[in-house]
Amino acid sequence: MTDNTRTLTRARIATSVAFGLQGFLLAAILTQLPQYKDLFELSETLVVVAVVTVSVIAGLGSVLAEMLAVRTSSKMTLRTGLAVIAVFGGATGIAPNAAMFFVFLAIYGIGLGMVDAAANMQAVSIQHAKGRFILSSFHASWSVGAIVGALFISATAGLDVSIRVTQVIAGVVVGLMLLAFGPQLLDRSESPVADANITSTAKFTVPTRAFVLLGVAMALFYAVDFSVGNWSTLYVKDELLADAGTAALSVAAYQIAALIARLTGDYWVGKFGETTVVRIGSLIGVFGMTIVVLAQSPAVAIAGFLIVGLGVPVIAPICFSAAGRMAPPDQVDAVIARINLFNYVGTVVGGGIVGAVAACSDLRIGFLIPLAFCAILIVLAPAFAPKRATTPVTENAA
Repeated sequence: MTDNTRTLTRARIATSVAFGLQGFLLAAILTQLPQYKDLFELSETLVVVAVVTVSVIAGLGSVLAEMLAVRTSSKMTLRTGLAVIAVFGGATGIAPNAAMFFVFLAIYGIGLGMVDAAANMQAVSIQHAKGRFILSSFHASWSVGAIVGALFISATAGLDVSIRVTQVIAGVVVGLMLLAFGPQLLDRSESPVADANITSTAKFTVPTRAFVLLGVAMALFYAVDFSVGNWSTLYVKDELLADAGTAALSVAAYQIAALIARLTGDYWVGKFGETTVVRIGSLIGVFGMTIVVLAQSPAVAIAGFLIVGLGVPVIAPICFSAAGRMAPPDQVDAVIARINLFNYVGTVVGGGIVGAVAACSDLRIGFLIPLAFCAILIVLAPAFAPKRATTPVTENAA
């Protein structure tokens, strides 16, 4: 095994761990929100507003990630972002009051956006060095981390560990893993495709139309994803009259299916190409959401959410891959950071618009929106095959 191969292998493992840590801590925080609601006597509306606000603030984190990556590297940016979420994600557990809880949550949101952008910068750089599509496996690591995070909260709750202690432990876990794996992330000087002539002065030259189409597709996917994560349990419980335990299976089914889709995504893209996989995945999403909208029983709705999870979750890594491929060598990190902003647009749409429609009618009507988004993604599939950059792409951008 050559030195370059060893470097890439270590970096791939470290970046996968970074994706997993983000998913782990985010799941740990979100699954404890009901407990924080009771602890600080928060209203349901305030909790929802807080979740949406974190998504908006994470957009600021993505902007900061671009600025830091331009001046240093995606390695430094990712390590900084992980440190922020470890400290302030863990600190939410020791917040003395609601005001400080929201302050810590906001700063955590900034770190969340930094990790989102920088982890994908690292993943795209490693993929370019490998010369084949591997981005889906990184996002599979995020899904594994989220599942582990939810199980961690479930286990500590069963052992009667307080939410404060649980959250601090989660933050410490992220910090320790950062210390162990952070140094192994891909450094600019270690990249097998690095180019010493790349500077930070180039004008942003990515084709506007191609960039916007990919951004819209990114936003649509995350709107579908957040709609399922945020509203599926309530839909199965209130509209289909399931008990709380059964209703929770809707999210579990979707996340397990999403993990399967992402674990196999690299293979399918390698075999059929990005455009075909996006088109088929979106079509599967349309089929699954149609089942959800027409469901007359909890079991049928849960099956629908599972089918959606088998199709659309692979779209996000393909989108990051396409964005990185169309970027000039000196702008890869900048393009990844900017395309990541559409992630948060999608979460706000998925959380806000679906909820607003549901408030005016019901969630059955509200789920017509993610159904329509899946249909639009079919039309946008050709946008996932932009022209390649004309020169080799490096680890660090612009």
